[in-house]
Amino acid sequence: MSATENLQPQTNTNPQTSANPHASIEQVEAAWQDPKLANVLYHDWEAGTYDEKWSISFDQRCIDYARDRFTHVAGDQGWPYGKALELGCGTGFFLLNLKLAGVLDEGHVTDLSPGMVGVAIRNAEGLGFAVEGRVADAESIPYPDNSFDLVLGHAVLHHIPDVEQALREVLRVLKPGGRLVFAGEPTTYGDYIARRLSRLIWWATTRATRLNRLSAWERPKAELDESSRAAALEAVVDLHTFDPADLRRQALRAGAVDVRTTTDELTAAWFGWPVRTFEAAVPKHKLGMRWAMFAFHNWQRLHALDSKVLARVVPAKLFYNVEITGTKPE
Repeated sequence: MSATENLQPQTNTNPQTSANPHASIEQVEAAWQDPKLANVLYHDWEAGTYDEKWSISFDQRCIDYARDRFTHVAGDQGWPYGKALELGCGTGFFLLNLKLAGVLDEGHVTDLSPGMVGVAIRNAEGLGFAVEGRVADAESIPYPDNSFDLVLGHAVLHHIPDVEQALREVLRVLKPGGRLVFAGEPTTYGDYIARRLSRLIWWATTRATRLNRLSAWERPKAELDESSRAAALEAVVDLHTFDPADLRRQALRAGAVDVRTTTDELTAAWFGWPVRTFEAAVPKHKLGMRWAMFAFHNWQRLHALDSKVLARVVPAKLFYNVEITGTKPE
């Protein structure tokens, strides 16, 4: 089975047998050999809780974050872009917040996951505007040549099997002079450190909460097992990490010009990933608003340290996120 066959999830009478409770056992087994199908199943499974999991919102906090990530690599010239497309839109975090920030006018979203496209459309409606959404493969974008002024994505390239082919498609659907912007992609070194910190925190937290005096902090075994299954399937959908220079070369080979990469988050990632892992390992009701504000404000402080101080002295490839921009030749 390929990812383009039977994209709609099937009913599963035994949800404990797979990471996606709406997928059939056969689909999940096939997904281990088909990363595109794995992306559909995993992200359909995550669609309903994705915003909560990643603290995604459409208020000033996330508007500022999305705008800052965009301008960090692409600058603040040329706004607003008339017609924009987001690849791998998820629930619409990047495009919708950039529209709220005034970066773009007309929005279109695509994702391999029907569930994610549906949530992105509903999020847009909740904000008072409409976007067009399509279930689509980034390696074969279903729009005509020269359709968009801007094509963007956040944390999507590392899910795409053939990144260079996707970038060629991006350039095909861009108008001459149009811009591509991708952010939130893991660097090879940054991902290595983040995953090991996360595994350490998961191991320490799940074992500590088994002690009698901390048993109230232990998540039910069924929930932990489900998280472990999700993490296992996540390993199939996370296909790449990037060296910034290599990513730039891929964009140049695809035909982009004026290509530039930047990197972001060092100590902020060392703090943020363990925090996320701890949050996933304990019952949700144990962590309230005070914890959320502690986590957010400390991440902000470390992010400022990274961008204002460490970025001047630490090699770019050691940071966690890489961002890339370029344009289609006139």
